[in-house]
Amino acid sequence: MSAATGAVTDALRELHTSYAGADGGELAGYIPQLALADPGAFGLALISMDGHRYSAGDADVPFTVQSVSKPFVYALALSLLGLDEVSRWVNAEPSGEAFNAISLEHGTGRPSNAMVNAGAIVATALIPDTPVAPRFGRILDCLSRFAGRALDVDEEVYASEAATGDRNRALAYLIRSTGPLPVDPVAAVETYFRQCAVRVTVLDLAAMAATLAHGGVNPLNGERVVSEPVAAQVLTVMATCGMYDASGDWLLRVGLPAKSGVSGGVIAAGPARFGLAAYSPPLDRTGTSVRGRLAIGTLSDRLGLHLMRNPALPGSTVTLVTTADDLPAVPAGERARRQRVAVAAAQGALDFTAAERVLYALDEAGAGRTGAVVLDLVRVTDIDTVARAMLRGGLARLAADGRRTAVADPDGRLREPGDDTGAARSFASREEAVAWCTATASG
Repeated sequence: MSAATGAVTDALRELHTSYAGADGGELAGYIPQLALADPGAFGLALISMDGHRYSAGDADVPFTVQSVSKPFVYALALSLLGLDEVSRWVNAEPSGEAFNAISLEHGTGRPSNAMVNAGAIVATALIPDTPVAPRFGRILDCLSRFAGRALDVDEEVYASEAATGDRNRALAYLIRSTGPLPVDPVAAVETYFRQCAVRVTVLDLAAMAATLAHGGVNPLNGERVVSEPVAAQVLTVMATCGMYDASGDWLLRVGLPAKSGVSGGVIAAGPARFGLAAYSPPLDRTGTSVRGRLAIGTLSDRLGLHLMRNPALPGSTVTLVTTADDLPAVPAGERARRQRVAVAAAQGALDFTAAERVLYALDEAGAGRTGAVVLDLVRVTDIDTVARAMLRGGLARLAADGRRTAVADPDGRLREPGDDTGAARSFASREEAVAWCTATASG
């Protein structure tokens, strides 16, 4: 396993192992097909802004998106109609109530927000419906573009929801009775049921969350799905309303915009950093996956992902990915030996996001062709504790795989207190580190 994949995947696997046996929660029995889900299913996935994919557990198991569809249909409505027009029909205030509550604004009848069922039904109804571009066709295409692949509908789950969805029909008629429902209630709810029955995997959800985090650009294929302002608007509503009557507690403890669904899916987005998803069917009282909440909350705490606790550090970037023979002033006769030395350099302040990029760069530089690795930290100004642990772990994994590892670290930023040896052989400059690796290779 590569250094980058190991560092992030190991964290996901550890969480999967820790919480796979977590008790508590119940299946969403009010939708008969969801009551047939495997209560032991549990998957985790993370996708970075560079499109790097990491997963653990049941990452390829299909399930229906349910309420996790709401932010993305809201994004479609915002893209087509604009914030002002959408806000005429559905508000953006936390309801403090359950997902299926009657939560309508006094005097206008607007639902509180697009994350509760009432608001989601309105958002779905706002999507234009024409013979050339039917409403549900637009929605399915939108969800597919967020996921980066063509999605489909689980017809059995759709039929189960349609047969038992009287409360959602009642909500639609109640909204219509006050005015703000632009289409027939039956049409609105049937489309909403079908939207919730779209089939995904936890990797699909991570890609969808990553697209919002990436300003509306899917990091897997580079396609712009929605504009950056729309992505920011959706993340804002997710942060304040996405977890229903537990939204405040979630934001306080986990600190990430998120959305849950009654099939057991949960997404969380780190703006400009990653998309994260979990799947496990047993739900708590708020309709959130018990294991998903535990895993995402623990990961946020361990990696310092809380938006308010650890804002993105400036200037974090990988500046060089190459092999040593491509460096300036290669001495004659050394080019062949230096081809076997991979070099990755970074600058600025390194946090979790930057460390993942650095480790991925080390893998990319080597790509199985080199016997030695040099990590150049000369222009790094700071490394937080999470990034330090990730980099040290990645270098240790490379060494365990038989790769020689050296670090250009004149300020000793990679060293732990009381550590005299560091994570790898340390040098004051890149050239010294490369020379040592080249001499070792020659020996």
